[in-house]
Amino acid sequence: MIPKIELLKGIHPGLYLARELKQRELRGGTLASRIGTYRQNLNAILQGRRNINLPLSLKIERELELPEGFLMTLQLYYDIARLKQKQTANQHPDLEKFRPVLFWDVDRNRIDWQQNKAFVIQRTFERGEKEEIEEIVRFYGRDEILRCLHTDENPYALGLKDNIRKYLNDGK
Repeated sequence: MIPKIELLKGIHPGLYLARELKQRELRGGTLASRIGTYRQNLNAILQGRRNINLPLSLKIERELELPEGFLMTLQLYYDIARLKQKQTANQHPDLEKFRPVLFWDVDRNRIDWQQNKAFVIQRTFERGEKEEIEEIVRFYGRDEILRCLHTDENPYALGLKDNIRKYLNDGK
């Protein structure tokens, strides 16, 4: 059964393919010989070290009875995710507005502000001061913050809920 593509966006097609082969109890070398390709090339794809190309993806899809174009669609979404990651790598909030103690357990100069946004938002709304919270709201925007925040019961939930009401005008 093919999972919904939305769940796989950004995943290298080789990782999906490796999982598929494992479920079918099929080795990469066996598949490589069936489709007439080099085992080393297929293994590099299965390990996510090499991109899949159109002719190879069609051979694999035909052999494994996957929908035509499925693996190339995964490759395209993977490429999009990597490009977005590169484009946003240098984008970050104004670090001067954050006290070092807020991110005491990590080097704030090495935080991937997009990949770790849920952590950053949660930490700032739980423990941050006015200037820090306002900078996070400016950087990520209200809607993204509301998607990332978790108000489950935790030691900081009261302050978290107060900060959501105060800085996001949200009645939760």
